[in-house]
Amino acid sequence: MSHEAQFEVALSFLPYVGDQLTKVLVSYCGSAKAVLHAPVPKLMKVPGVGEKVAKSIRDNGRQALLEADEVLKKASDKQVELLFYTSSKYPNRLKQLPDAPPLLYYRGNANLNHHRIISIVGTRKPTSYGQAVTERIIEELKPYGVMVVSGLAYGIDIAAHRAALQAGLPTIGVMASGPDIIYPGVHKKYAEKMLEQGGVLTENTFGTKPDAPRFPARNRIIAGMSDCTIVIEAAFKSGTLITADIAHSYDKEVMAVPGNINSPMSEGTNWLIKSHKAAVLTATQDLIELLNWDIEDSLAVKRAKAIPALDPADFTPEEMQVLQVLIQSGEEQMDNLGWKAQVPVNQLASVLLALEFKGVVKAMPGKKFALIR
Repeated sequence: MSHEAQFEVALSFLPYVGDQLTKVLVSYCGSAKAVLHAPVPKLMKVPGVGEKVAKSIRDNGRQALLEADEVLKKASDKQVELLFYTSSKYPNRLKQLPDAPPLLYYRGNANLNHHRIISIVGTRKPTSYGQAVTERIIEELKPYGVMVVSGLAYGIDIAAHRAALQAGLPTIGVMASGPDIIYPGVHKKYAEKMLEQGGVLTENTFGTKPDAPRFPARNRIIAGMSDCTIVIEAAFKSGTLITADIAHSYDKEVMAVPGNINSPMSEGTNWLIKSHKAAVLTATQDLIELLNWDIEDSLAVKRAKAIPALDPADFTPEEMQVLQVLIQSGEEQMDNLGWKAQVPVNQLASVLLALEFKGVVKAMPGKKFALIR
């Protein structure tokens, strides 16, 4: 764990400093450490920081660092990764959203920047129809290698996690509690399996109980880190519709499975479709076509055939990671290349330059890079 990590965690313990202000402070000061070392006059020049907040940061910084030190020790003991929003492991889809949590607690082995991520949410009291549809969708998504995100709750959530584990797909449970508290407790056995095939994720520190207000906050992470949120059965007034609303507000794709008009558990999904807040999902192919996965895959096959085999012995591991991304996409913007290839930003420019010298990559306008055919 880096020395900077203590300062990054400490920011989450400062009074009056919320998610958005944390990111503004780091942006203006240059680092979390610089925020906590900045004098009051400098802090007051940051937009959104008045004298009260600036003095609070200075007065509470030491205590926040002590709390952060305790968190780092617990994280080390419990094998929890602390992902600050500047980390290459932080979910990039989520990072781009204004209310994204600056710090995440993560246990697991999956890449949170997986190339295809969907979230599946729904009622805690599903019918046999809802359960069967959940299992069928996930089984039919196996060839597309998706990651399945849900909230580890009763009903559709746990059915989605269970089906993903069965299908051999990575699955992430986003929790409203601390990383050391699995709620509900009866799902602990599934959560433990997910640590080997996915993981559990939360913005809450150790010991945090899953109080009611934390669930809507949790839902923004589920919606934000996914390419598409699929709603399978939901009552008209339910937390599931909050997740769909959040995804909609993020300009993310939302799909809903239509249901029996006499079933209270289909009122919410049918309303989403009727009010054009969700595209209708009657077959898994609807999702694949909406996200253009079929086109992506056929293009990738054509590119793989057109590109001569690359000998890994000729390239460093980081160069091969970049080349694999470009083989899939043909061309890519530099910012996207970094997180897709999982190459740190400070190394990426030299990796791309080396690939240009080797004659396999070319720079294009708009900070784009492409493979040379």
